[in-house]
Amino acid sequence: MTNRLPFFLIDPYILTALKEDINEEDISTNAIIDAEARGHVKLLAKGDGIIAGLPVFERVFSLLDQQSSLEFFKKDGDPVRKGDHIATVRGQLRTLLTGERVALNFLQRMSGIASYTRQMVDCLGESKSKIVDTRKTTPNFRLFAKYAVTVGGGGNHRYNLTDGLMLKDNHIQAAGSIKAAVEKARNYASFVRKIEVEVESMDQVEEALEAGADIIMLDNMTPEKMKKAIELIGGRALVELSGNIDLTNLHLYKDLGADIISSGALTHSAPVLDLSMKELGRDLE
Repeated sequence: MTNRLPFFLIDPYILTALKEDINEEDISTNAIIDAEARGHVKLLAKGDGIIAGLPVFERVFSLLDQQSSLEFFKKDGDPVRKGDHIATVRGQLRTLLTGERVALNFLQRMSGIASYTRQMVDCLGESKSKIVDTRKTTPNFRLFAKYAVTVGGGGNHRYNLTDGLMLKDNHIQAAGSIKAAVEKARNYASFVRKIEVEVESMDQVEEALEAGADIIMLDNMTPEKMKKAIELIGGRALVELSGNIDLTNLHLYKDLGADIISSGALTHSAPVLDLSMKELGRDLE
């Protein structure tokens, strides 16, 4: 199936996960299953949500057994309901049992992120603001988490520290002022780079505007103060809202007029979508 996760990017992470889980062998499976035995098993939904990560799920089994195959009845981004038959996996029985946990770990976590993101997107409704993720991701899972956010209808903030120029409170303190930080950043970075500045007060908003910031992040301000700040900015810079925003309080921020709302909760607080592999069967020889 098509995907935006090229194998050369995801394979090292999947192989690391397999090595962590298998080490030398799956002793339980190898003890009772003949190496030549082949079979099939169903991937089933045990809860409602958005499925994400099917290409990763498929790749786990193909790395263990190139002869394995999957028949899909859903694609990434599709809604699933409890009891839905999402896919059937076919291959060596040892492969189906050995790869099960790693494949489900990826798929459940990614689907949980996509499902939570879709809830946030639905909450925004007709708001002009777009919901995006942050770098608050599980180590070595960022590639998968950020992909899952897009499957859920959200957007990605910078992927890593090289991807975007963001001056946060400690950068500003180290430079001495917002003006000094922006000047240093503009002299250092290519002209094609936008400069984002994190602010926490109206005085800092004014300083960021005077310094020529391209994006102003309003961080940990009350919705009332954010609204006043957005009015002050008046379209002279893109506006991002941030600071403990999640599904429980998004309604307080969605109509303030910001361009972007970033939420770490998309990737660090989304519950997994419950999935299982059931009805294992042996193929007739």
